[in-house]
Amino acid sequence: MTRTKLDTILEQLQALQAELDREVEQALREKRDRFRYSLEQGKIRFEESIRKLQLRQRTGLWRYLREARLRHVLTAPVIYSLIVPFALLDAAVTFYQQVCFRAYAIPRVSRSDFVVIDRQYLAYLNIIEKFNCMFCGYANGVIAYTREVAARTEQFWCPIKHARRIRDPHARMSAYADYGDPQAYRERLKTLRAALAEETRD
Repeated sequence: MTRTKLDTILEQLQALQAELDREVEQALREKRDRFRYSLEQGKIRFEESIRKLQLRQRTGLWRYLREARLRHVLTAPVIYSLIVPFALLDAAVTFYQQVCFRAYAIPRVSRSDFVVIDRQYLAYLNIIEKFNCMFCGYANGVIAYTREVAARTEQFWCPIKHARRIRDPHARMSAYADYGDPQAYRERLKTLRAALAEETRD
């Protein structure tokens, strides 16, 4: 198969992504040192002096409510009402991959890699801010988790690129067959299914 400039760029992007991942890990280690917290059994532990400093920076609940904009208060129930559909989506996607991914020999997506809820350990947030942050972490995590489950499903069943450019495609799509190339589709389908089966969960 003839290499194209796009193939070269995609390889460079993958290499840059790997480098970015390493830099992000290093930056996180530096932030933990700077803000004096550690990870212990999945929980965040701040040094006591830092926790006390954070508590002094917290906005009191009544002051927070008193200074809140009316439109924020009035629309909050609309935001919170999405907890139900997000929870249903979370449960449905988990059930789907437990059944279907086992049948297709696709490694299951680790939900905990995507749904991360840890901002409630920040002492400078009041109870409303903590709840808001927990909701945002959950909602965005479920969407990211769902996207990865959908991407693995797509790789297994229909690894074909789209006819037009889409915004922010998932990383797996770069390996798909070109739109309108039946031979590449048949070849890539087997190859990409085999690649999925060989993947291991991190």
